[in-house]
This record gives sequence, C-alpha cells and structure tokens, in this order.
Amino acid sequence: MIEAVVFDMDGVLIDSEHVWDEVRERLAAERGGRWSERAQRDMMGMSSPEWSRYMHETVGLAERPQEINRIVVERMLERYADGPPLLDGAVAAVERLAAEWRLAIASSSNRELIDAVLAATPLGPLFELTVSSEEVARGKPAPDVYLEAARRLGVEPVRCAAIEDSHNGIRAAKAAGMRTLAIPNPRFPPGADALAEADLVLASLDELTADAVRASR
Repeated sequence: MIEAVVFDMDGVLIDSEHVWDEVRERLAAERGGRWSERAQRDMMGMSSPEWSRYMHETVGLAERPQEINRIVVERMLERYADGPPLLDGAVAAVERLAAEWRLAIASSSNRELIDAVLAATPLGPLFELTVSSEEVARGKPAPDVYLEAARRLGVEPVRCAAIEDSHNGIRAAKAAGMRTLAIPNPRFPPGADALAEADLVLASLDELTADAVRASR
C-alpha cells in the first residue's frame, strides 16, 4: 500500500530542464569550455557537486567547481525572478495527490532553487518536506535522494511512489525500490531502457491521478 508520493521537480513540476541547459551552455561558451551534445544528458540528475565538477573537468572551465556552482545558481535564480516556469497541470496534479497521501520532493536542484520555486508558487504548502541531491552522497541515477526522502518521511521506500520525467530520475527511483510513474520530458526524453523500468508511463500531468498511482504495479 502506498503511504507517500515523492516528486521530482525539474521537468515534472517546472519546465526547467532546458533552462539549466541554456545557462550551463552559455557559461561554457563565455569561459571557453568544450560543450558537447552529450553534456546535458550526462549532467541531468547529477547533484550540484557532481555537475559543477563535470563542468570543471570535462567541459573545461577554469573556475573551481564551487565557483561554477555559485554562478549557475545565481543565473538560474535570475531566470526564475518573474516566476518559475510551472508546467501546465502541475498544481492541480499535486493537489489531487495531496488529498490522498503525504508528499515530498526529491530533486537534483540546489536547495536555494527548490525553496525559491516553492515560495513563489502554490506548491509550497502541499509538500511536507524536500530533499536536494546536494544533501546526499550521490545524485541520480543513484537512489540516495529518494532514500533520504523516504527516511525523512519515516516511510519504507517500497511504500512510496515516485513521479519522474528523466532517464536518470526513473533509474534512481526504481533503484530506491519505489513504485515509479514516468511522465517523459518531451525535450529530453528518457531512453527506452529507463522507460521499460517504470511501473507506469503517463502522457501528461493530467493523467497523474490517485487512481493512476494505485494502479501502477
């Protein structure tokens, strides 16, 4: 029986994966980095220590990872200044599930960005707690952020459902032992192997209902 639902944030609740991509690619161009087509896919789901190190070591930025992280987060907050880009149906979907279960967020975003999104939208009061992957040892596809969300909720991972959009996110939720519902990101679709791991694949947030969570076996 499901006792709690854990949401990813980027790509599930806000249309931000491409914003991350644009901000990091522009920074790489400004600083003479070696951007490649695989960089976005590689970094999707990484924690901030992981992707900032990737930007330093693989993309080739001279700045230390901590400084790269600071610049990117600052620019992301600037992009959110007029309001985070909520996905259509996000608030309604969360409200539907909040009527049935306790909710948490397990996100690869930095703590500042998670807090900014929740403070600027109607989503904040609907979530009991949030976890950033910078607060655990490893980012997605490792299960750490999902396991930590379950630990803080006091709920066994097998009694949690996870809502994900990305390749690494789906793999992380499944590795944590959670029932996983995938809503594929059309800009950066997960691979067929990750989708095959999901317990249920939905076309949009409009299909994310309590019945869908209960049916995802």
